[in-house]
Amino acid sequence: MTKRVYYQELGLANTREMFQKAINGGYAIPAYNFNNLEQLQAIVTACVETASPVIVQVSKGARSYANETMLRYMAMGAVKMAREMGSQIPIALHLDHGDSFELCQACIESGFSSVMIDGSHLSYDDNVALTRKVVEYAHDHDVTVEGELGVLAGIEDEVQADHSTYTKPEEVEDFVSRTGVDSLAISIGTSHGAYKFKVGPGEEPPPLRFDILHAIEQRIPGFPIVLHGSSSVVPEYVELINLYGGKMDGAVGVSEEQLRKAAASSVCKVNIDSDGRLAVTAKVREYLAQNPAEFDPRKYLGAARSELVRLIKHKNEMVLGSAGQA
Repeated sequence: MTKRVYYQELGLANTREMFQKAINGGYAIPAYNFNNLEQLQAIVTACVETASPVIVQVSKGARSYANETMLRYMAMGAVKMAREMGSQIPIALHLDHGDSFELCQACIESGFSSVMIDGSHLSYDDNVALTRKVVEYAHDHDVTVEGELGVLAGIEDEVQADHSTYTKPEEVEDFVSRTGVDSLAISIGTSHGAYKFKVGPGEEPPPLRFDILHAIEQRIPGFPIVLHGSSSVVPEYVELINLYGGKMDGAVGVSEEQLRKAAASSVCKVNIDSDGRLAVTAKVREYLAQNPAEFDPRKYLGAARSELVRLIKHKNEMVLGSAGQA
């Protein structure tokens, strides 16, 4: 039987204090997904260099890809790496879109400091019941829990939906009260993946539904709100991917201006996954195309890692406002 290892032993933080500081300070905590060593190195480096708190998060698929045991030591290594760089930034390890009580339980027992239970595909009452069950177990171990109301369209790992269902403001008070969640992911027009909106030539993506966000803020003032699907799908990376053999026609994301506006509200956690994937893919394609004889993974993955550091520093400083807040 695998020994239970809780996040305090790994030097990780949970999100409770992070979120309270973010709400009071008018910024959002970045939540960056990772799947491998280079991505995690880039996240830690960029957040240390910008003095930003950070949530490193993995999906169910990423956890399987990285291996549960390896992932635990990667998380511990991330903390030690930050400390050896002379930084005390808080780092949380979060399960993104957990789909069962058993998965959340396993993550808590293997060192996660925060978990998301996504029951948004269930009926309202079943979502409440599942979320409450996870919360009760997690809180026994001082682990924070994110729930979700509303459904985001798009595809990312195991998460897939054809259409968005906006969060109903009239449900949030009851949901938060009955479940005891520590934060709530809502649907106001963001979307998973790199193809968030269907827009024609010269058209702008539709604006986020800030009216829904404001209505939710009024009903649960000061409560931590989370935005999923918040990559901007940086055009520079899409162009590089297409230039060097890729095919990503029509990829478009959420504007940075809208994300800045959201981060200044009660949105205190913003999830960014696709932008990181695009940065890595763009630079790997570019490097290999320009260096066709190269076969050393350190070279092309190193180039991708450096670009990811640049992207994350920009997000922390110019979009989320988390730089200098650690």
